[in-house]
Order: sequence, then structure tokens, then C-alpha cells
Amino acid sequence: MPNPRQLAFLALRSIQRDAFADVALDRVLQDAELSNQDRRLATELVYGSVRRQRTLDALIDQLGKKKAHQQPPDLRAILHLGLYQLRYLNQIPASAAVNTTVELAKQNGFPGLTGFVNGFMRQYIRLAETSGDPLQLPSDPVQRLGTLHSYPDWIVQVWLDQLDLAETEQLCEWMNRPPHIDLRINPLHTSLDEVETAMQAAGVAVQRLPHLPQALRLLEPAGAIQKLPGFQSGWWMVQDASAQLVSYLVDPQPGEFVIDACAAPGGKALHLAELMQDQGMIWACDRTASRLKKLKENAERLGIHSTEISIGDSRNQPQFVGKGDRVLLDAPCSGLGTLNRHADARWRQTPDRVQELATLQQELLVAAATWLKHDGVLVYATCTLHPQENEQVIEAFLDQHPDWQIEPPAPNSPAAAFATPQGWVKVWPHRQQMDGFFMVRLKLAVRQAAAS
Repeated sequence: MPNPRQLAFLALRSIQRDAFADVALDRVLQDAELSNQDRRLATELVYGSVRRQRTLDALIDQLGKKKAHQQPPDLRAILHLGLYQLRYLNQIPASAAVNTTVELAKQNGFPGLTGFVNGFMRQYIRLAETSGDPLQLPSDPVQRLGTLHSYPDWIVQVWLDQLDLAETEQLCEWMNRPPHIDLRINPLHTSLDEVETAMQAAGVAVQRLPHLPQALRLLEPAGAIQKLPGFQSGWWMVQDASAQLVSYLVDPQPGEFVIDACAAPGGKALHLAELMQDQGMIWACDRTASRLKKLKENAERLGIHSTEISIGDSRNQPQFVGKGDRVLLDAPCSGLGTLNRHADARWRQTPDRVQELATLQQELLVAAATWLKHDGVLVYATCTLHPQENEQVIEAFLDQHPDWQIEPPAPNSPAAAFATPQGWVKVWPHRQQMDGFFMVRLKLAVRQAAAS
């Protein structure tokens, strides 16, 4: 039987060599014959060690003779695994965490350092018993939150610029929790009542979500998604509650011509089709053909026929100019609203990358605006909480295009519950228990004036 801790170590080694966390984990689990319990442990160890990397490094800096960055990378990964179990996994006895970490060192090239590893781990336990928490925190509030909750300082600062210290800490804590799974019910084939009843009959606990007429949240791990009631029949697909709000803000009507500018992997395009009762035309655009494969698979499973695919850069799609009744631009972004879903994203993004994304977002928005008919609606959305990619992109667009204006959500729209005084929608995860999202609906002001 494969050892889940050894598999976790192999995944962490790949991640240190720049593999994505989910890809590295999938690779080591692919052929391993593990019990569900061991599979869950390996997953928790990998994602937890990556997510908590800064905190674990701070502990190595404080307890070891060499700083974390001076340790051999493989030894650093082994110490991360051991410390993660001691600090964050209450169900694992301290003795088991120590012994298995020593064994990892022995198996992976450090037989001469087993005494060091054993002493290091026991030092942490001793300090935890005497002082409560061995971790020493900086006095600077940004560095304190970054060290305690394991984020780069710049991300903490972005949030602190928008929230007070207490709320910033709540957000930091929220982003370290395991992500929830939400389903979007397909009204073309079933109803919320029918899916809820089927789930409960199968022993799967679900909960309806306020303001979201098609949403059900799984309340506990439910195993393989494909085995849940109604999956094969196209009764639902997985989509976070915040992402569901976006299509309601677009509010497409049956028979319309709708364009989704950055559609892959396709969840919102298919939701638009459901809201249109699969009547009309939805063009799903993306420059990466492989990422649109999921859209085709899900459209087939959900029984949706109104979507078409256009492969190419949405900054250059002249065939759509003046054609769209509605256009959705769910722009590529830094993903700072979904960090709990992507363990390594906080370490991959940088302020320079955010600047590059903001430039791309502005270019995409200007291009997408040309696709609309005279009375069309344009919705801009991201899953980030960075003003440079959200509010500042919209303000720059409106400055350069004074004939455009924000149209707040209609009072009966599910998105209205999350609207701000400025008219856009911003979802804060720690407040609304949903992924962080920004979305705004835009229309030509002169057309509205003419219509009135």
C-alpha cells in the first residue's frame, strides 16, 4: 500500500520545481491504490503545506540553525509536512507526526539528519506545550497577518487598503478554509426541489442559498462528484454561487444573440443558455481550444444546443462587431477572490502580474464594447478582489468612453442583494460565504436617454 506522506512529499518536490499544485497532486495519486482516508490525507498535506508555506518557513527560521531558504529543498519539504501535521492536523497524534517525518528523512536522502529532524519536531512540541504557540510574530500589522495566515505582504496590503484590520484577518482566515462545492441546477431538465430530494434520499446533505434560485451547496464531502444523483442525467453542474450571480446580471432573454468573450471552461456560457431556455445563440469565445473542451462535454451532458464556439483572442474578433444583444466579459484575472481553491496561487501572483492583467482587461473591455447592438448590455466580471483589476478598470473605461454608464442590477435580480452604492456588485467571501467576485453592468448612456 503506498504511503500517503511519501506521495505528498513527491508532490511537494514537483511543486518546488514549479509544477502547479493540483497537477502535481493528481500525478502522484493517479496510479496509487489508496484508501479514501489516505487519499484525503495526502491531499490535505499537499494543499495545506503549500498554502501555509510562509508560516512553516517562519517556524523553520525560528527553530532551525539554518533559515528555511538555506535548507536543502527536499529537507525543507519534509519539515513542512511534519510541522503542518503538528500545527494544523489535530487528528494526528504528535508522536505519529514525528515518527513519520523522521522516516521520510531516512527514505529520501537524509539518513544522517534523522536526529536533527527528530529534535526539531520535538522542540516544536515542547514549545507548544510551554508557550502555547512557538510562532513569533512581527509587530508590523501587515507582516503579522502575512506570517500568521501565510500570505505575501502585498496581498494583505491590497485587502487592508479596502477593509479594516479585523475584517482583513477574517478574510485571511476564510481563504485558508477548504473550499465548498456549490451546484447549479439545470432548469431545462429538473427543479431545485427534485435535486434536493434526490440528494437527501442518497444521504447527501445540501442547503439552498439565499438570492440564488438555482443553487444548492454540499454541506460535507460527498466523494466523486460524477457519482452523485443526477450528474449523468444533466440535472446540474458544479459552479460557485458567486459565479452564478454573473449570468443573472447579464439577464439574457430567449432568442437573443449573446457573446461570452472569455468563456473557458464554460460554466457561465451554459448558465446563460439555461436562462435563455436554450433558445437563441450563445457564442463562447476563448483563445485556448483545449480549455473549451469542457464546455462541449458539459453542454452535451446538460442537453444544451444553443452554444457555439469561437477560438481566438477576443481583442480581435471583428465578426462580432455590432451583433450582440448581451456581451459577457469574465476577464482573466489574478484570482485573489478564489485563493482557497488554488493552494499555490498566492505565491504565483505578483504586483507586476496584476499590472499586466489590468492592461489586458482594459483592452478586452474596449474590444467587447464594440460587439454590442445599439441597446445592448455589457457585463464585466472577475474573481479577484484587487481594485486595480476591478474598479480602476471600469473607471478608466468610463473616463475614455463618456457615453457609457453603469446600470445597477434590477431590484428583482439576484445580484441586487450584493450591489454597492456605485452600482457594481462586489462579493466579499468572509461576509457572504461565497467566492470573492466583482461584476458590473454597462450600457450606452445616450441610448438610454434616447429611449426615455
